Amino acid sequence: MNNFVAIDFETANNYRNSACAVGIVTVTDNIITDEFYTLIQPPLNQYNYHNIQVHGIHPEHTISSPTFDDVYFEIKQRLQNQIIVAHNESFDRSVLRKTMEFYGLNYNLLNIAEKWECTYRIFKLKGIVPTKLSDCARKFNLQLNHHEALSDARVCAQLYLLQ
Repeated sequence: MNNFVAIDFETANNYRNSACAVGIVTVTDNIITDEFYTLIQPPLNQYNYHNIQVHGIHPEHTISSPTFDDVYFEIKQRLQNQIIVAHNESFDRSVLRKTMEFYGLNYNLLNIAEKWECTYRIFKLKGIVPTKLSDCARKFNLQLNHHEALSDARVCAQLYLLQ
């Protein structure tokens, strides 16, 4: 039986501590049992044009949103002691680490693996090319609203179940 949590972050700018959205999908016994999504106000609510073009989240969308430390309990509750999966795990892992560091939160208390499971790496090793999330979703006929954090996390979870 597969039990894991898939996660996806969107960032407001080039700084890895600038999470502006997170999607988390919990899988228990091969079934999606929980989904969590929230916008996050990044530090100083600062965005760059390129990131906005990628995900469509603007400063006015997050000006009244909670900061990361305000939603950390919800995130911790879902991640702690779990197997974590992401499509580009090094990116999402670094966003979580850097954002937690920015807010003075102890990453080690999550008790998760140093390196996460990575569906990009898994499907690349299987010879799937190209291996972007949108390409994998298309290949396996999975519905994706790309760069919407919950949709990305959901497709990541579905891909991990297919491996």
